[in-house]
Amino acid sequence: MSESASTPRKRLPTVNDIARACGVSRATVSLVLRNSPLVGAETRARVEQELKRQGYVYNRAAANLRRRTSSSIALVINDLSNPFFAEFAMGVDEALVDEGFVTLLGSTGESPERQELLLGSLLEHSPAGMILSPAENSDGERLRRLLGNEPPVLVFNRELSASGWDFLALDNRHGARLATEHLLALGHRAIAFFGGHADSSSCQQRRQGYADALDAAGIGIDPRRMIECTPTRVEAAQQTGALFERDPSITAAVCYNDNVALGLKLGLMARGVRPGVDFALTGFDDIPEAAQTSPALTTLAVEPRARGRQAAELLLQRVRDREAPVRRVVAPVQLVVRGSSGAPRG
Repeated sequence: MSESASTPRKRLPTVNDIARACGVSRATVSLVLRNSPLVGAETRARVEQELKRQGYVYNRAAANLRRRTSSSIALVINDLSNPFFAEFAMGVDEALVDEGFVTLLGSTGESPERQELLLGSLLEHSPAGMILSPAENSDGERLRRLLGNEPPVLVFNRELSASGWDFLALDNRHGARLATEHLLALGHRAIAFFGGHADSSSCQQRRQGYADALDAAGIGIDPRRMIECTPTRVEAAQQTGALFERDPSITAAVCYNDNVALGLKLGLMARGVRPGVDFALTGFDDIPEAAQTSPALTTLAVEPRARGRQAAELLLQRVRDREAPVRRVVAPVQLVVRGSSGAPRG
């Protein structure tokens, strides 16, 4: 028989071992492991020292099974390449860490098919709750059948029909109206709405705000000035030519989001059109880069990191109270005027 086969495996320390060594109860050790405030500082320090001395490893998964709880929250977003969602995810994670949860992060890349596969995989980890920013063209009823009543879900930004889940929205319609009114006040009349897809609820709401402002100014909606594109910089830059091919008189654009606005800005400069001088544009989100680009981007500030924290807090409220009424919360937006919208037109 080999030496490895004959050598007995070293027994791992247990909670009972730690409790005996410290002269405390098993319950006290368990409270220390769960960071409970019920344990005094001196006792906590003694237990933590013994845990380290014996090399105790806390099996959180086993503890969750015993308590029939989970310490994880799933976060599924539609586009991780968008800096807005990177900030949003950081806000979610900050809030969850403060409450003793960990974040399971997934990105769908705007694919409903990938979204279903990702959700199925995340469900295998039995998260305590889920924050979902749906992919474009998501089917609310289908997702409801897939997820059922467990775990509780908070939907962010894009509305899902017939889901019955809590919803955190941005004030999309009002924000786009503010941006359009700003461009109108600068003297622009040929204003485009650039980017996003018309079947997305957030894009529909922003288009409606744009239309509200034009209607109030007595300007009709011109379909030639509604340019659809995937909300990425590359796609927005590629679609810049379509803007002027449809209507060469356009002098300004309300962009679906900052990513689109920054892509349009690149497309304009490639054509010798100076943003903020020859052409005015606005974004939506106020990602960190918006203030750093040149000219700095006029946009709608939504505080993505704060929205992430808000989403996490709303979901945890649902985790703790499953019977509370379904909530729909609309987060405010604020117009931030910078150089990309330029000076008033003569």
